[in-house]
Amino acid sequence: MAFWITTILLALVVAGLFALVLLRRTDIPDGAGDYDLRVYRDQLTEVDRDLERGVLTPEDAKRVRTEISRRILAADAERTVDTDSTRGAPKIVSAVVALVLVGGSLALYKGIGPIDGLGAPGYADFALADRIAFAETLRESRPSQARAEDSLTNLPPVAEFNTEYLQLVQTLRDTVAERPDDVQGHALLVQNESNLGNFIAAYQSQGRIIELMGEEATVEDFTGYTDLLILAAGGYVSPEAEQAARVALSRDPNNGIARYYIGLMLAQTGRPDMAFRIWDRLLQIGPESAPWIAPILEKIPEMAVHAGENYKIPTIGNGRPGRPANGPTASDIESAGEMTGAERIQMIEGMVSGLSDRLATDGGSAEEWAQLIGALGVLGRTNQAFAIYKNAETVFADDPSGLDLVTRAAQRAGVAE
Repeated sequence: MAFWITTILLALVVAGLFALVLLRRTDIPDGAGDYDLRVYRDQLTEVDRDLERGVLTPEDAKRVRTEISRRILAADAERTVDTDSTRGAPKIVSAVVALVLVGGSLALYKGIGPIDGLGAPGYADFALADRIAFAETLRESRPSQARAEDSLTNLPPVAEFNTEYLQLVQTLRDTVAERPDDVQGHALLVQNESNLGNFIAAYQSQGRIIELMGEEATVEDFTGYTDLLILAAGGYVSPEAEQAARVALSRDPNNGIARYYIGLMLAQTGRPDMAFRIWDRLLQIGPESAPWIAPILEKIPEMAVHAGENYKIPTIGNGRPGRPANGPTASDIESAGEMTGAERIQMIEGMVSGLSDRLATDGGSAEEWAQLIGALGVLGRTNQAFAIYKNAETVFADDPSGLDLVTRAAQRAGVAE
């Protein structure tokens, strides 16, 4: 409530300043009638001077004064009419200015009618830890796959297909319904349902393939399932799609499709900084022909802005040389005891920077996350240690042993209970 009171008062103050300028009276003539009156008064003064110098006789001076006086009366009458006709204009303009400033500002902030709102009412200026916590809450409470599908309306029309093809697809559906354990039949159904734009039916068949194959399901099976879930939800990464992508990453940590979708999920749940790092690294790795490159190029400039990065698109596939492969180990930190204080801090800072960069883009083991949290604790950078710990909670949410390891490291660093 205090925000709205302050905002409205500021808008009214600005509008009042404009009104004062518009309503303020000045002695500077601003019309033709004012100018004529000034000229005629100057002429009367000149008549008196000419009479004193003997240039005009008293009779001529009287005649000239009479003529000038007549013109003064006519000019004054015309000026009065103009003034009366415009006297209310400044007040009207002032009212319009106040209305536009106050009403227009509220409309732009909240969004009214066809105007898209630029503000976020009630959204506080969070500190880093609060923003991370808010993003975590947003991620955990986001809609499920089913809710996302139910909310979709006005989907784009699917391309028309001939009757013969549609009949063949229906025959395939009937056959698979009779043989629900036929992996090849489900694979054909996935392809053809996708062609028809029936992504819900497609991902259901793909899920059945994964179920039937069990441990033999491939990374491609899970990335395909992720892709279909997101298509069915109109581009939204649901918890189910995230889970499928994380399974793919657990089998192939460098899988570009799964990493792109994890980045997309982070972008949708208030962590553009992490999405930016993941996508930037994917651009660095390439190759240029990879299917995730085009969507990243479209979205990463916006992510860079939200992440506070002054970003330039890198050369795709050029890698990032000079990055340390590992961060500080316990022995590294112990060996630093023989150095001076400045040398020790410099060494740890360098290794922490390299490890932090790599974990944010490429991921890593729970031991490496724990090492980073511990090193940050040694450096006294508790705010950053807390932020890394909260990120690690997300990464290892499905890995109890890994989560326990990073939690104990966070406890030793004083950033977790």
